[in-house]
Amino acid sequence: MAEDEIRRIVRAALDEDVGQGDLTTTATVTESTTTRGRFLAKQDCVLAGLACVEAAFGLLDPTCRLTRNRDDGERAARGETFAVIDGRARALLTAERVALNFLQRLSGVATLTRQFVDAVAGTRARIRDTRKTTPLLRALEKRAVVLGGGTPHRSGSTLGC
Repeated sequence: MAEDEIRRIVRAALDEDVGQGDLTTTATVTESTTTRGRFLAKQDCVLAGLACVEAAFGLLDPTCRLTRNRDDGERAARGETFAVIDGRARALLTAERVALNFLQRLSGVATLTRQFVDAVAGTRARIRDTRKTTPLLRALEKRAVVLGGGTPHRSGSTLGC
């Protein structure tokens, strides 16, 4: 999926979530404060959506830097720190919910797909997706299926996987 399309979707999610701004963060955190956040796997999973995470923080602060210890499609073990984000605290606090929503949703799709793929390993069965996806997230969810080892069915979209 093209980076500009990911940024468009993430921008819309930020606009919906943040609206006129994060008033609490603006009132309590100075503009110059920087911080670090860790992404910790709460259970064994297959990662998906790290480009969305990067976009969420980057749209609010282009100086934010995501350091990945794992990439999309890789497994992360429970308790593992798979990425670290450094940047302005206001951006990190404001974007964290949107970033986590994408990461959790897409990693959930990839992880469940991998469980099904593993269950039919050694057979001729293939795990395929459907076009019944979350509105506006079709290409992202279909990509998560591929990252989990599944086979795309029909995309019905020009965005591709």
